Amino acid sequence: MPSGSPMAERRRGGYLSTLSGRILAMTIGVSLIAVLVTAGVSLQVVQTVALGQARDELRSQTAALADLSSDSLADVAAAKEKTDGARFAVVDADGTVSGNASAFVGRRILAALDAGRTLSRTVRIGGQEAIVEAVPRTDGGGVVGIRRVDDIRAGSAVFLRWTLVALAIGFAAAIIAGLILSRRIGRPLAHLAGSARRMAAGERGVVIEHQSIPEVDDIGRALAGLDTALIGSESRQREFLLSVSHELRTPLTAIRGYAEALADGMVPADQLDAVGRTLSAESQRLGRFVDDLLELARMEADDFAISVQDVDAHAIVAAAGQAWSARSAQLGIHLRIETPSDPLLFRSDAMRVRQVLDGLIENAVRVTPSGAPLVIAARADASDLIFEVRDGGPGLTADDLAVAFDRGALHERYRNERAVGTGLGLSIARRLVGRLGGRIEALPAPEGGACFRVLLPIT
Repeated sequence: MPSGSPMAERRRGGYLSTLSGRILAMTIGVSLIAVLVTAGVSLQVVQTVALGQARDELRSQTAALADLSSDSLADVAAAKEKTDGARFAVVDADGTVSGNASAFVGRRILAALDAGRTLSRTVRIGGQEAIVEAVPRTDGGGVVGIRRVDDIRAGSAVFLRWTLVALAIGFAAAIIAGLILSRRIGRPLAHLAGSARRMAAGERGVVIEHQSIPEVDDIGRALAGLDTALIGSESRQREFLLSVSHELRTPLTAIRGYAEALADGMVPADQLDAVGRTLSAESQRLGRFVDDLLELARMEADDFAISVQDVDAHAIVAAAGQAWSARSAQLGIHLRIETPSDPLLFRSDAMRVRQVLDGLIENAVRVTPSGAPLVIAARADASDLIFEVRDGGPGLTADDLAVAFDRGALHERYRNERAVGTGLGLSIARRLVGRLGGRIEALPAPEGGACFRVLLPIT
């Protein structure tokens, strides 16, 4: 595989250089950030909630103890310390403090109880942080409940562990989802890239499957549209190339015919000037067709260029008659020109009009027997300049006339019965006449053969 190919580039860059790898990496990164943020927030929320719940619970226990009689207070307080993990201190009316929490009872707490007020605070004694709840008794003194913050946090550790486990599971699920997503997006794109490479290699009619992801499907439809456009463009260029190649034969035939006549000494001396002009004109036409081929080679054209100017139909018909006179004479065909004495001026492309006439004359020469007429005519009506090529050949049936300008139709019908061409001439003529803004018709000729009539707008 070439070193600069897409597959080689992916191998050098590794999996993370691909779209699938980048989607997966982005999913993992986003998921990791989300897990870390969630874990941090969860830790703070859990600890805050646990601390609040512990404080409420301690306040309730302290208040319950404060309502007991002095005889049972100490015993109940000792029992709660064993079951709930809290420590309590009993403050008598005279200020005497007893119980396991005595060390946490300071002057501020005593003052609050002496004043008959409850107190809720967080204190630090000996490097240990604890929550304190003090509740006064009705007969003086009060009860003080203490619970260390470290004990509260230890109690919430189990919940935190399960939270972290859940986050880890969620992180793993996100990685799996990212892998599935990256493949779901990357795989159809890889298929589309493969289709594009096939198109780049010259394959046409590549089947682009529908994709479930709208954006990817848009790319697929764009590729399918490009494939269709390429097929159309290349088809037009092929047809154009065939058309130009076909049309090259007409001036070459005229040049070859006059060259053979000159070589055989069949051209009278008084006609040498006219023959020279004809050869020059045909070589110029040949050069125009070569220019068409050059434009095609530069990908600047996929059809014949049209250059509109003032045109004299008399000159076009006369030039065509002169070009085909030698060939007609060799075959014994009676070539005749029919034009009125009035001017026949119109605006069109003289080169392309002559190209149409030459194609029609070539077909007529091929089927016209020796001794039969071939007529090149031109006239004008109110809106159109009308050219006709009529022959005395075998003619066309009604069915033939209906398909006369379809590419290769008459060629297929008569290739085993009479002389035929390539099957391109009449279809090229129709396309050229259409480019010139006119229309072309096929009908029976009064000479007994076929008549091809071209109608072009005068302006």
